Amino acid sequence: MTIPVQITFRHMESSAAVETRVRELANHLGTFSDRIQGCRVVVDSPHRHQHQGKVFNVKVQLTLPGDDVVVDMERPNRDGHEDVYVVLRDAFDAAKRQLQARMASLRNEPNLHEKLS
Repeated sequence: MTIPVQITFRHMESSAAVETRVRELANHLGTFSDRIQGCRVVVDSPHRHQHQGKVFNVKVQLTLPGDDVVVDMERPNRDGHEDVYVVLRDAFDAAKRQLQARMASLRNEPNLHEKLS
């Protein structure tokens, strides 16, 4: 399933490679739900004086009937967030987990924590 994706770059140059990776990750989410109507992704590299390298923040918003799934990876002090691809992976992994939980709740399935109890 191809999901319509809107990508915004803030405080940084746009990158064809990053755009390609975002589209791949977004389309992969389509394997978990056919209810995704769209995906908005913001890749941000805010200026921080106290930090030596670049820090990337990624926000992913999946448009679904009802409530949207929103993930905001904004953890500048965490290792690995100087690599935009690591931040993208983490953000889309979190979005996948939220999406799977949402789909399970729509099917009235217990979530993973309830299954383990």
